[in-house]
Amino acid sequence: MKSPIFIPCLFILLPVTAQKIWISGAVEDSISHNPVAGVSIAIANDTTNCTTNQYGLFRIEVPSKETVLCFRHGQYNPKQIAAGAYSRMLIQLSPREGAVDDPVKKAKAIARERSSNGSNPNYGNVLMGTRAFFDETYGTLYENKFLPAADRLPSMFAVDVDRAAYSNIRRFVKLKERIPANAVRIEEMVNYFHYHYPLPPAGQTLAIYSNYATCPWAEDHRLLQIAVRGTAMNNDSLPPSNLVFLIDVSGSMAMPNKLPLLQAAFRILVNNLRSTDHVAIVAYAGVPGVILPSTPGSEKNKIMNAIDYLSAGGATAGEAGIKLAYQIAEENFIEGGNNRVIMATDGDFNVGQTSDHDMEQLILGKKKSGVMLTCLGFGMGNYKDSKLETLSSKGNGNFAYIDNLEEANKIFAREFGSTLFTIARDVQANIVFNPQTVKSYRLIGYENKVINDKDTVDSRISGGIMGAGHCAVALYEIEPHEGGRRGMEGEGLLATVQLTYREAADTSLRTLTRNIPDRMTTFQHASDDFRFSSAVALTGMLLRKSAYKGTGSCHMVMDIAKKALGDDPGGYRREFITLLKELKKSGNLAQ
Repeated sequence: MKSPIFIPCLFILLPVTAQKIWISGAVEDSISHNPVAGVSIAIANDTTNCTTNQYGLFRIEVPSKETVLCFRHGQYNPKQIAAGAYSRMLIQLSPREGAVDDPVKKAKAIARERSSNGSNPNYGNVLMGTRAFFDETYGTLYENKFLPAADRLPSMFAVDVDRAAYSNIRRFVKLKERIPANAVRIEEMVNYFHYHYPLPPAGQTLAIYSNYATCPWAEDHRLLQIAVRGTAMNNDSLPPSNLVFLIDVSGSMAMPNKLPLLQAAFRILVNNLRSTDHVAIVAYAGVPGVILPSTPGSEKNKIMNAIDYLSAGGATAGEAGIKLAYQIAEENFIEGGNNRVIMATDGDFNVGQTSDHDMEQLILGKKKSGVMLTCLGFGMGNYKDSKLETLSSKGNGNFAYIDNLEEANKIFAREFGSTLFTIARDVQANIVFNPQTVKSYRLIGYENKVINDKDTVDSRISGGIMGAGHCAVALYEIEPHEGGRRGMEGEGLLATVQLTYREAADTSLRTLTRNIPDRMTTFQHASDDFRFSSAVALTGMLLRKSAYKGTGSCHMVMDIAKKALGDDPGGYRREFITLLKELKKSGNLAQ
């Protein structure tokens, strides 16, 4: 028997359908499968009509199931479809000859459009004339300092797949708003991009790589890049998923770039599900409710229908929603499978436990269940970045911010495996520098992921997670000893990296070790990946007005990034160049 707590929410969230027949759905390009906005949908021989929104979604009332709907758009061939027995439709329109360029030109045009205007046209007019970010919260960051290598203390940090800071910064740039310093988490900026390190050897879960070169913003210093690459998995070989979508439908989610964007994002995810996967949906406003019990991934129409019918209104009982979502995930637990709660919200909880500390304690208790957590942030104005970061970092999870539909495609389509399938958890990097070659060192970024001795004792920080095929990059700025090597024991060794982790379905702790030689190249001769990641890290330091930026400037970043584009799948490095230009104009970057 279901708990009575579910009943009020169901009445709030599900529309009354008596005496009405509603048809909802989505329209997409038959070639690119991108959503098509501005499609006119009309009832044949009737004046009733509607238009798809920027995410290709529509909803229209029809007189009967025999109704014929007409779909029209200037760049596509028209189409007529009988409503039939379905309450949700997926319509594919074929481009008119000559109206849409060939796929290569179209992809470039989309990349240019994304770079110049962003994918969400609402950013041009939502909340114009108001200060939209006065109620956003970010965890306080204190930059890592240079530490003496002579102390022989290991530099330890949690390795994870979080990338939320970069897309959130992009949102500020598009809105021409000043970027809060604490919103700039440099490691999340660096790890947003794709790097080309080889996959681990067969039978190995993780691999460690390194590069060592001169530092462009401090000529007497050096840069060390350490990369951890995870093994990749074909979608067909991924374990079955037990997913619970935990969706915030409170009043604060009513804006176009919140719940409607969220619904479009989940539509992308649902399209990638397999018949072996299962999805349940929990929605929460004043109270949580089970909107959809655990349903096979093959029943896509049923899952999408439940998503489309969500509407926003009421308070935000985040604590109760989390508890119910984990309960559903545990009830449908798949041994050896991917058991995960995917929480989508602006993070603005106001019912029950609400503080970041309360959320930390709550999620630490749920961590033992074996259920992973993915947090997706949406919106602006009252966005609670600090709360979502706390939830993901304490609950064996990852964290992303979705600012437009292209970001949803990146997370749920292009990077489906690394987003949703964990291959290693409790991942910690432990680096010991050789005091004969290194005078001092500084970890760039990872401030809130640094692990101290007391953290290892009380397990306050247990490490991060790595997704299938993911590459996590860390950068150290190094002050070498004057005169180089001293000819003592350990000559030729720069540092030793030890990686500890547990495989996804294993409790035993594994260790991987790599010695890094004191073998340096010039920055100009370093790899594209090394130089581009350095440009991104320097951008973060400039945005934070870091005391460690040295001679770094916007001009230096631009010069490095342009020469280090290399192979750029998705065009994200080129988009970064465009963002740099906008940052320079806005005055966010030091000249």
